[in-house]
Amino acid sequence: MAQCEQFTTPVDAVLSRMRALDARLPGRDGVAVFNRVYLTVTEAVDRHIDAGLFPDARAAITLDVRFAERYLTAVETAEEGLRPPACWRPLFQMRRHPGVRPLQFALAGINAHIGHDLALAVVDACRSLGCEPTDLEDEFDRVGDLLISLEEQIREELMPGPDLFQIADPLTHLLGSWSLERARDATWAAARALWALRRLPELAGEFTERLDAAVGLAGRMLLTPLRD
Repeated sequence: MAQCEQFTTPVDAVLSRMRALDARLPGRDGVAVFNRVYLTVTEAVDRHIDAGLFPDARAAITLDVRFAERYLTAVETAEEGLRPPACWRPLFQMRRHPGVRPLQFALAGINAHIGHDLALAVVDACRSLGCEPTDLEDEFDRVGDLLISLEEQIREELMPGPDLFQIADPLTHLLGSWSLERARDATWAAARALWALRRLPELAGEFTERLDAAVGLAGRMLLTPLRD
């Protein structure tokens, strides 16, 4: 009897690249911290796709892969000694700072990826699929819901200890200034604006540059070194 042939999907390919990163980066490295979080999210998306929980599997795969490729390209750009997008620079610059806690690294990566990369990934997916952003809204929302459901788990796993819940702890104040849900809402608005500007490349480029810079500034704030 012939054995069933194993097919590699585009999602499998990006998962393989993330797992390779996880295997070679030091555990305390800030990029490694975010990569583990994102690998968990992407594996969850893959399981949801396989289980038929996305209304349009092709759209979900396209968005998921375009999204992941932007992060992986940023990592490769930094490894080659080139300048990644501004939203990612704080994480790459601070990745080995002893005063930055793992939870800060994780949320700074999520901030860069959601605040900047996801908006551009929506536009990339729309071009690939020949559709409008509104056609991807269900897939966008489901990916966002997975991220939000994992955020609490991420905070619990990476919080160093119960003392951090004290009101005086600086990390409590720092993390209170950023919200994944608000970032997701802003990203959806940015994706729609970029799609509306697609025939005005100069304006679209300026909008993208300003979005990149603003998300990078938020990331730098999230990575403020703190005393233990």
